[in-house]
Amino acid sequence: MSEVLFYHLERQTLEQALPLLLDATLKRGWKAVVQAGSEARLQALDSHLWTYKDDAFLPHAAKGDARFAEHVAEQPIWLTDEDETPNNAEVLFLVDGAERAAIDGFTRCVFMFDGRDEENVNRARARWGDLQKAGHALTYWQQSPEGKWEQKG
Repeated sequence: MSEVLFYHLERQTLEQALPLLLDATLKRGWKAVVQAGSEARLQALDSHLWTYKDDAFLPHAAKGDARFAEHVAEQPIWLTDEDETPNNAEVLFLVDGAERAAIDGFTRCVFMFDGRDEENVNRARARWGDLQKAGHALTYWQQSPEGKWEQKG
């Protein structure tokens, strides 16, 4: 069973929080796949991860980028809007409403949802219930007023 983490975004945007979590994932020696809810979001995240900091970037490749077609399996971070894991990632990030039926092949699955969007909150609640019934170990993370992540469940 995969360890499942829910990140409730309230004080930060996905663009602010995701790079920090991806950086922590890479520091553990894990690969990641980020599955976005749309191709437009995929492209925006692809651009953002190259420029999110003035002095750093996150090494990654995105579905559809021909420059990395021969090296997909080696990518530390793979961005997609489809149910695929060509880099054999240990961690799956589901963002922007992305869904994937099977998460058992991952060490960790991270659902990131916008707490300011009622549809996203309701989708996360439903997914929590489904995963809990399936026997996954679930944790819920929410930001404190100071912006630090705190485990709530």
